[in-house]
Amino acid sequence: MFNELFLLAADGSLGAASRPIAPHVVVLWGTAVLVVGLLLFNYLTRAGTIARATVKEAVRQPVFLLLLGTAALIIVANTYVPFFSMGDDTKMFMDCGLATILICSLLLSVWTASISVADEIEGKTAMTLLSKPITRRQFIIGKYLGIVQGSLLLILIAGAIFFAFTYYKFGYDYRESGKGSLELFTWTAVSWLPMEVPMPLESRLAASLQILPGLALIFMEMTLLTGVSVAISTRLPMLVNIVSCFAIFVVGHLTPVLVQSALKDQVFVKFIAQLLATILPSLDNFNMSAAVATGKVIPADYLGLSAIYCAAYAVAAMLLAFILFEDRDLA
Repeated sequence: MFNELFLLAADGSLGAASRPIAPHVVVLWGTAVLVVGLLLFNYLTRAGTIARATVKEAVRQPVFLLLLGTAALIIVANTYVPFFSMGDDTKMFMDCGLATILICSLLLSVWTASISVADEIEGKTAMTLLSKPITRRQFIIGKYLGIVQGSLLLILIAGAIFFAFTYYKFGYDYRESGKGSLELFTWTAVSWLPMEVPMPLESRLAASLQILPGLALIFMEMTLLTGVSVAISTRLPMLVNIVSCFAIFVVGHLTPVLVQSALKDQVFVKFIAQLLATILPSLDNFNMSAAVATGKVIPADYLGLSAIYCAAYAVAAMLLAFILFEDRDLA
C-alpha cells in the first residue's frame, strides 16, 4: 500500500488542491515540535524523570561514543573514497551515509533497551524505582522515551556531520567530473517558508537538503524498533532481545518481497507470508535507497503517512509491553 501512496505523493496527486509543502520544511518544523514536546514531557511528568535518567545512561555509556565515532569516521572516509559509480558518487555517498546512521542508531537503541530495562529487572533495580510513586506503565513509557531521546541525539549529531559533508561532497564531485566549480554558499537557492520553492538542481544546498527526509525516516524506523525492543526486554534477556530485533529488522525489510513472491497456488505459503506482513512491521516503508538512487525527493505526504504508521505500531508495541510487564515478578 505504501508503494502506491509514494507514487501518488511523488506525482502530486495527494496534494493537488494546494501547493505542496517542501519536505525539508516538514522535517525541520517536525523536529522542533518533537524536541519541545520531549522536553515538556521530561520536566512535567513523573515518567519524564525516568526518561531523563535513561538519556543520561544512554549517552554516558561507551557504546554511544563508539557508534557516533564510527558513523563519523565512515562518513568522512566515504567523502574521499571513490565509488566508481560513473558519475553517481554523491548518490552512493548519501545512500551509504543514511545506512550507516540507521545501523548505528538501531544498535544504540537495542543495546540501551537491553541494559536499561532487562538488566534492571534482572538486577532488582526496577523494584527501587517502583517502590516510589511511579507505576509500571510510567516506568515503561519513561524508559522507552528515554531510549528514543538518546538515539535521537545520536541521529542529530551524526546527521549534522552528514549534512556538512554532503554539502562538501556535491561540490567536490561536481568539480572532479569536469563540470566546473560551484559557489560555496547560495543562500537564495532555498526558502525556509512552508512552500515548495524551485531550487537549482546543481546546488550544494539542494543536494544536502535531500538527506533530511531520509534522516526523518531513519528516526521513525528507530522509534518503531525501540518499542519492539522494550517490549521484548520486559521478559527476555539481552542476547535474546538483540537476536530477536535483528531477525525482525531483516524480515521487516523483506515482507513486501515475501508477499509478492508468495506462490498463488500454495495456500500455506501465501498465508504465512501475509501473516508475517501483518504482524511484523513493514520496515521497507522507511527505506530511502530507491529515492536516492533515482534522484527523487521524498514527498511531505509520504513522510506524514510514514509517521502515522510508525506511531500506530509504536503504540501497539507499548501496549504489548504493558501487558508483559504488568504481572512480571520483580522480587
